[in-house]
Amino acid sequence: MSNPIKLSARLAACAALVRNGKRLADVGCDHGYVPASLVLDGRITSAVASDINAAPLESCRRLVRDYGLDDKITCVLSDGLQNVDGDCVDDILLAGMGGELIADILQNCPFASEKHIIINAMTHPEIARRWLYEHGFEIANDIIVPEGRHHYSVLDAHYTGVVTGADDVRCFLGEISDFSDREFFIHLLNYLHNKQKGGEDYTAVIAEIEKRL
Repeated sequence: MSNPIKLSARLAACAALVRNGKRLADVGCDHGYVPASLVLDGRITSAVASDINAAPLESCRRLVRDYGLDDKITCVLSDGLQNVDGDCVDDILLAGMGGELIADILQNCPFASEKHIIINAMTHPEIARRWLYEHGFEIANDIIVPEGRHHYSVLDAHYTGVVTGADDVRCFLGEISDFSDREFFIHLLNYLHNKQKGGEDYTAVIAEIEKRL
C-alpha cells in the first residue's frame, strides 16, 4: 500500500530517528500518524500507539482501521508506558508533551534503559536531557526543527550506563551541533535573560549560546 500520510516537519524528524525494522511505542500518539506512516513505508514491523486520553486514541483507532493496519498497530489506553508491554517494543517515541512529563514517564518505566528513546519535548527539553544524562543515557542526534513559526527540539538517546555531568549548559544545549536556526536560539536567550531577572543564574548558558551565534 502506498503511503498517503504527510507528516509535519516535527513528526517527520521524529519518524526519521526511529530505527528501521524495529517495533515502535508511540506514547501520546494523538492521531497515530507516525506509527501508521512508518508501517505503510515498511520502516517498522509493528507499533503500539498509546494515549492517556480516550478521544485521541479513538482517532488513532479510526486511522488504523482506515488503512487496514489492525494487524500491525495496537492502540492502548495508557498513562505513559504503564500499559505497554516492554517485550513488544524496541523504540519509544515521546513527542508532543513537556520535558517534565517526559522525564516522569521515563522515570516510571522499568524497561526504559533497554530501549532506543526518541524525544520531542514541546517545552523544557532541558529537563528531559537532564534526566537522560543523570540516568546513564547518551544523546546521539540533537536537532532543532523549524515548522512555520515554531521551532522544535528533537533528539534520540540510548542507554550506556555511564552517568555524565548535567550542568545547565549541557542540559539546555545537549549535543546540538547546528546553531544556524538563529530564531530558536534568540528566543532561548530571551527566555534565559528573563529567568535571570527572577534571580536564577544562567550566565554560563547565555555566554555559550552567544559564542555559538
